[in-house]
Amino acid sequence: MNAPQSTLGQVAPTEAEFRAIAQLLSDTTGIVLAPGKTSMVQSRLAKRLRALGLATYKDYIALVSSEGGRDECRRMVSALTTNVTHFFRENHHFETLRQVVLPPLLEEARRGGRVRLWSAGSSNGQEAYSIAMTIAELAPDFATLNLRILATDIDPLMIEQGAKGSYPAAALEAVPEKLRKKYFRKEGENYQVVSNLRGLVQFRELNLHDRWPMRGKFDVIFCRNVVIYFAPAAQALLWERFEEQLTPGGYLFVGHSERVTDGKHSNLRTAGVTTYQLTNRTSRI
Repeated sequence: MNAPQSTLGQVAPTEAEFRAIAQLLSDTTGIVLAPGKTSMVQSRLAKRLRALGLATYKDYIALVSSEGGRDECRRMVSALTTNVTHFFRENHHFETLRQVVLPPLLEEARRGGRVRLWSAGSSNGQEAYSIAMTIAELAPDFATLNLRILATDIDPLMIEQGAKGSYPAAALEAVPEKLRKKYFRKEGENYQVVSNLRGLVQFRELNLHDRWPMRGKFDVIFCRNVVIYFAPAAQALLWERFEEQLTPGGYLFVGHSERVTDGKHSNLRTAGVTTYQLTNRTSRI
């Protein structure tokens, strides 16, 4: 006899079940679920148990561990990952972008060069659109240049929201009034990013723990307040992978509480507050 729908997910996972869920999350994404987060796991996964009609976390673990449970595993990751973002978060990075990083890149783009920026762990797109607005203010002709921003996140719901580019008024509080008027249009209760700015950003679902399909390299990578959730070994590997993905002289921006591991073979050097530049590379791909 099935448990009543109202009781599904009401019992917290046992310690063993919590460890199993934490291991699945770590294996899938590299993210560490700290001990003591049992109530958080229950509150975020109870809805999934109810939707699936599953009575226990043991049943849920069996499902997401199975070959047929891949889609549900993605939903589990989506539920357990944290999406905290806002426009122009850690604004000093955007000042560095505006004053130091973008001017030579825009010159290169106007000479016919290719310029690529990556917002990794982009959440619902506010970081990527902050980058886009910074570019548009410096280069009103951005649509004519070979210049694109890739925005990726592990959560498909965040990618969908970012691609729509629609945000409530409260989300725009950090956007200067001049930029709000220029790059947003009111549609119903929300504000829509204007179409030409949306065209600058391409949104894709991507698990940073998996293989990366991008073939070209990036002049700028933003990955902020993401790596902090990874285990140390996964953090070190991710820094190495970002370094390999940068063009010579390219910049990596990380979160306020994150620091790039100083590996003996690393060519990433401090270039400002939580800002790194790739040096000592001689070829550009």
